[in-house]
Amino acid sequence: MSGNYLPRNPLAEWVGRVALKLMGWRIEGELPKLDKFVVIGAHHTSNWDFVIFIALKFVLRLNARWFGKHTIFNWPFGGLMRAWGGIPIHRERQGNTVEQAVRAFSEHEQFMLILSPEGTRKKVERWKMGFYHIALGAGVPIVLGALDYPKKRLLIGPTFMPTGDEVADLKAILAFFRPYIPKKPEYAFRGD
Repeated sequence: MSGNYLPRNPLAEWVGRVALKLMGWRIEGELPKLDKFVVIGAHHTSNWDFVIFIALKFVLRLNARWFGKHTIFNWPFGGLMRAWGGIPIHRERQGNTVEQAVRAFSEHEQFMLILSPEGTRKKVERWKMGFYHIALGAGVPIVLGALDYPKKRLLIGPTFMPTGDEVADLKAILAFFRPYIPKKPEYAFRGD
């Protein structure tokens, strides 16, 4: 079994399936059969995005890691967030998260890191490009994942290999996300 997938946990899978079904969501697409990659999920405009992501993680048995604001790792849910693959990030500190993530990719045979390029649920003027620099530095592809709220689809899109031309690559990545409407469309960064 690949290190990107967890052993079967029928209860967790059932909880994930029931949650997605009750909310009316379906999964479209498949993750690539690769050992290492970064997944970006956009557009992140609501706390519900996290609930949908966790349900997906349970259904697909993903051993995915993700960064979250350090405050969500406090009591009473900190242990649960870590168990679900969360890594706390202190935004006010000037740590080199990109360098740490690149090192994690080199230290593991299989590693999947899921990030939100907005870095927040609020309106942003640009995406944080850490996901891009992590993938480029680790020499791994980026898998594009979108939430399409009107059609209740969680889309696992294409795999994109960064070229080093950040402007052109970002333009191509944003083109994938444009058709998909988040929970709060007014918060979505479109790159226009």
